[in-house]
Amino acid sequence: MQHVSPLVGTLVVGIGLAFLFGTLANRLRISPLVGYLVAGVVVGPFTPGIMADASMAGQLAEIGLILLMFGVGLHFSLKDLLALWTVVVPGAIAQVAVTISLGMLVGLAVGWPLAAGFAFGLALSISSTVVLTRALQGAHLLDSQRGHLAFGWLIVQDVVTIIALVVMPPIYAAMTSGETAGIGALAGALGGAMLRLAIFAVLMFAVGKRVIPALLHYIAHTGSRELFRLAVLTIALVVAFAAATYFGVSLALGAFFAGMILSESELSQRAAEETLPLRDAFAVLFFVSIGMLFDPYVIAREPVAVVLSLLAVIIGTGGTAFVVVRSFGYSFTTALTVGVGLAQIGEFSFILADLGVDLGMLTNDIRNIILATSILSIFLNPALFAAASRLRARGVELVPAASDPAPAAKLAPTTLTGHAVLVGYGRVGQMLAENLIQDGWPLLVIEDAADVVEKLRARGIEAIEGNAAQGMVLGIANLARARVLIVAIPNGFEAGQIVEQGRRANPELDIVARAHFDAEVDHLIAHGANTVIMGEREIARAMLEHVKSRLPRTGGTS
Repeated sequence: MQHVSPLVGTLVVGIGLAFLFGTLANRLRISPLVGYLVAGVVVGPFTPGIMADASMAGQLAEIGLILLMFGVGLHFSLKDLLALWTVVVPGAIAQVAVTISLGMLVGLAVGWPLAAGFAFGLALSISSTVVLTRALQGAHLLDSQRGHLAFGWLIVQDVVTIIALVVMPPIYAAMTSGETAGIGALAGALGGAMLRLAIFAVLMFAVGKRVIPALLHYIAHTGSRELFRLAVLTIALVVAFAAATYFGVSLALGAFFAGMILSESELSQRAAEETLPLRDAFAVLFFVSIGMLFDPYVIAREPVAVVLSLLAVIIGTGGTAFVVVRSFGYSFTTALTVGVGLAQIGEFSFILADLGVDLGMLTNDIRNIILATSILSIFLNPALFAAASRLRARGVELVPAASDPAPAAKLAPTTLTGHAVLVGYGRVGQMLAENLIQDGWPLLVIEDAADVVEKLRARGIEAIEGNAAQGMVLGIANLARARVLIVAIPNGFEAGQIVEQGRRANPELDIVARAHFDAEVDHLIAHGANTVIMGEREIARAMLEHVKSRLPRTGGTS
């Protein structure tokens, strides 16, 4: 039998089982992330049966982290980041301090040394980028104000992690030796880390802002899609690698900066589309690799420590984030989304835990408790997000905001009749909406980006914030008395769910949808659409009509 390399074996086993368990989880109406984690546990070293290479899976997962953060950066701009700075900087620092304090209390409760409690609390204070990204993607909030707040918070946490990796060795040396000389080493290490970070940021904004878009524009003009895709991957990987190798910046933060620099280019949307398949595949391997690290028996050995640690993450990180965002005048919905999204730990916690073990601050048993807390928090996060979505859908406002700049309207049924319901307010949706308004149509827009909904309402356009694939959202759009449902979102599978629900709500409703491929056209028509517009087909038709109008008419000969 021919030998199979560990790389191939890890990819086949990891992705294959992730698909199997992810499909099963979806069938059971729970997040596919849970299925991916279970797949990792199944092939991990702590369970019998097939065993994959955990080290190889972890390295592949790092590629997924780079591509994922690059994609997030493509949806972010420096202007967005600076607008949130006054909230996320003090908020994230306060949250890290609270979670560290709770971690130290957990350490005292179970009899750990003070240094161990500090390192333990620090590991519990840093949320997982990958988990938050996938949760926001699933809730269609990645490009919303809530998503931007959560990611701004993550960036500050990332900077805290960079500083912690630099200052933990001199801090521990000072704590164990009791010498004040450690203060000088600490100040030098901290100053060096901040200087490297500042140099990297300046280089990215001064040089990268010119070089990266110019390079992609040059490759785009070659007309080669293959070269363009390769250029995008090269930029993401090279910048992340250089950031980590030469500036001490994490791979994730380096990739995020690369994406953010490119976000202002007109090619950003195309770059995001080209990297999407690889981002999804490698992100799945991240969850598989996390599952492989999990020792299920640690829950039986240390149940008190695990439960207290999980509460420290949910209350310390999630609860503090909620309170801070709320105190800055944001709505309950926004604060709840940010708090729930951050109430988990992942990749950076493992890095900090490994450093703690190497320094002697943590034992292997404490690291296993951190891993168990991570797994359980990731397991719980989709359920917390689902509960938060139900609260948002019901318009729950448990605590009034002190000065809410744009309070979210409750999801009350519309009173419009004979109206057009437009799902999606992207580039296509905006053009449709403007023309419908000019023609005097009563219009209702369904959009999942909170900031877009607020702008529509400010213009006097009735809008519902939410995912139209959810029955409760479409249920208040009064489809039974609407004239037309226009599904302008580019996701064919989700559009199919919306079309199906629309047809069920009103058998006589005129439903128009968009598609990119022939298969999507068939899919949408099968689910009840009257008309499906495929962009490429309409472009070809318009071009053909233009050419025909310029050709001389040919007649018969006499």
